[in-house]
Amino acid sequence: MKNQNALDRLKTIEGHVRGIEKMLENGDYCIDIIRQIQAVQAALNKTSLTILDGHLNSCLVTAIRGEDVDERERVLKEIAEIYETATKV
Repeated sequence: MKNQNALDRLKTIEGHVRGIEKMLENGDYCIDIIRQIQAVQAALNKTSLTILDGHLNSCLVTAIRGEDVDERERVLKEIAEIYETATKV
């Protein structure tokens, strides 16, 4: 069900992006366009967090509880990489 939530969010975001395209085509005020872009970025971040939450509560938990040390290390490394990418400025 979390995937459906993320898909629904992405469809909404897609509509917002189309709206931004129209704003640009219409020559709308730059600051208004930037605010809309920031809203889309925030929505994408929220979608990413939704997907990450699902991953942490399924794949990560399974790997941590499992016997496969390599799989556990792989999944933990992925989480560290995602965190590192997210915190880059």
